[in-house]
Amino acid sequence: MDRPDIGNAIERLRGRAPLVHNITNYVVMNITANALLAAGASPAMVHAVEEAGEFAGIASALVINIGTLSPPWVEAMELAATAAVKKGVPWILDPVAAGATAYRTRTAAALTQLKPSVIRGNASEIMALAGEAGAAKGVDSMRGSDAARDAARRLAQTTSAIVAVTGAVDYITDGQRMVGIASGDVMLTRVTGTGCSATALIGAFLGAGLTPYDAAAAGLAMIGIAAELALPRASGPGSFAVALIDALAIIDDGIVATRLRLQ
Repeated sequence: MDRPDIGNAIERLRGRAPLVHNITNYVVMNITANALLAAGASPAMVHAVEEAGEFAGIASALVINIGTLSPPWVEAMELAATAAVKKGVPWILDPVAAGATAYRTRTAAALTQLKPSVIRGNASEIMALAGEAGAAKGVDSMRGSDAARDAARRLAQTTSAIVAVTGAVDYITDGQRMVGIASGDVMLTRVTGTGCSATALIGAFLGAGLTPYDAAAAGLAMIGIAAELALPRASGPGSFAVALIDALAIIDDGIVATRLRLQ
């Protein structure tokens, strides 16, 4: 295990308030924007072909989420990713439901060739991108994150991206070192958009200047521990979603240091 350096990550995020450009899906735009605002970042949802590339060049970080695909959106994603790399803007790919259909698998695979700093997905998505059968049920994984550790390592080696595979334990690898984050709660799987929000938070930490490895760890630690803080205040999935946003607003580096569980 190689312990990530996230000791003052939240302080850095809130001090810089990075502008995070999101090309994400219709289902999660609201919760993603609220999660970023609560964490201390500045969200922007910009997906038009006519401006996606230009906007990516002025953002602190770019988040690409392929949840609701269409050809114009794919074009915007490719333009934005290309512009981000050209301008030195870090970006993260969320390959939602890669492996479920040929179209989205091809799209996700093509985007991995555009030099993402981080790729964040569930076990099925990461296994599909690594060329394995991942057993997906729509956007949900039928495999645990443990099953995707080797696939994550190979994907990191072939793409030169940090790969984060999320589940009961979140694993982060650069192809050589690997760390597991065991903070979180199963309630995160009962509310739509929490995985997408985790991706966006990683994007925010990228925009705050953390290395991709540390940004992935900071984003996943932040949302996992926020879930633990939210749970006692929730009576079900609906109130949990609200409590999660509240928890993201109050969490700090001291809370993370106290509650973070590495594996």
